[in-house]
Amino acid sequence: TTPTPPAPSSSSSTSPSSSSSSTSGECNPADGTCVEELDGAVRVHDDLDSLLQVLPADVRDKLLTHPERANLLEVVLDLGRQPEARFQGSLTEARTTVEVLRQRPVDWEDLQSAEEAVGQFGGDNRAGIEGTLHRISALRNRRGVIVGLTCRVGRAVTGHIDMIRDMIDSTESSRSILFLGRPGVGKTTVIREIARVLADECGKRVVVVDTSNEIGGDGDIPHPAIGRARRMQVPEPGMQHRVMIEAVENHMPQVVIVDEIGTEAEALACRTIAERGVMLVGTAHGRLLENVVKNPSLSDLIGGVHTVTLSDEEARNRGTQKSVLERKGPATFPCLIEMRDRTHWVEHDVEMSVDFILQGRVPTANDRRRVMRDGTAEVVIRAVPYSEDEEERGGDSMDKVAESLLSGAGSGWEDDLTRRGGRDNVGLPSMASSSSSSS
Repeated sequence: TTPTPPAPSSSSSTSPSSSSSSTSGECNPADGTCVEELDGAVRVHDDLDSLLQVLPADVRDKLLTHPERANLLEVVLDLGRQPEARFQGSLTEARTTVEVLRQRPVDWEDLQSAEEAVGQFGGDNRAGIEGTLHRISALRNRRGVIVGLTCRVGRAVTGHIDMIRDMIDSTESSRSILFLGRPGVGKTTVIREIARVLADECGKRVVVVDTSNEIGGDGDIPHPAIGRARRMQVPEPGMQHRVMIEAVENHMPQVVIVDEIGTEAEALACRTIAERGVMLVGTAHGRLLENVVKNPSLSDLIGGVHTVTLSDEEARNRGTQKSVLERKGPATFPCLIEMRDRTHWVEHDVEMSVDFILQGRVPTANDRRRVMRDGTAEVVIRAVPYSEDEEERGGDSMDKVAESLLSGAGSGWEDDLTRRGGRDNVGLPSMASSSSSSS
């Protein structure tokens, strides 16, 4: 039988964003440490002053009063080059703007002062500032001397979990979830908030496997952003898979949170954990589901892919060549979410989507967007034919797409469910079926 496509947990395709509690009390934008987005639906907390203390005095002074301070993504100090600040765009933009902070290039004294303020770098050339979520990464020359620093701002964000609140609160909340997305889209930020919500609001035993202290912050005491979740630090990046297994064997978690799954050993550790009935929430390298399917190190996360030779009769029945690609077994992560941007996610039922992709057909995925209606942020969910690119869906502007989502037009959900009755006609939903579905 064909697996059931992912479905919204409620009968309505629109769910209001719940009010998320702050990790550090009420949000007061006036004090500069908290910014509200989407009329308060998303709250961003940072301790930017701690990071700015690492920078040269003239660079620090300019950023302290910068009008775009709340959007600061990172500061780059490269030897012999002008220091740069990079600012992120709006919630729906992937564009990053770059601003030169001073005309004088970075010299050895600037780098040495910053290195002394930060402290010791680990084997992954990363360091942090104790009690914060900020990350400083080093560039070294062939002699091992630091010639560049990337000072990345770490922020505790509440509210993004509303994008999948129905999944977290549903009876299927034990399903493992894998997040994909371009660098900087907010994958680590999201799983940090998921750790807090599952531990504090759902009462689950949560263990965070923190390889670079990026989820729970630097220092021995985890950052309040992960709530009551426990944190296991990883001495070296190559040991992440061992610490994952140790977490399950020694501490009996119900949920394991892990960031940047990138090796075959880590993928195998994920499967071992899932087979023990533990929920996994993780991120992996790649932007789209196809990236994981084609990655031999990570394909086990979605069930693995192998070549099968069909008999002549079976090949004729299927209308394919004798050698075809098929999924090896059940997926380690039954649910996969592509984070297109901070307000647009695409949810896959992994086994169904992988099977369809390998067969050259179009799967159905849940399109999740946060939109504004009457001054209120709402998460709108609809089932759509999967597309890698927004332009492939007709090139509609974001406003037109949001209007279509709010009206419920063209979901195609009932049409897609006909596959369960044995009518395996996959193509795009017709306009007629979309209109009847919406009414």
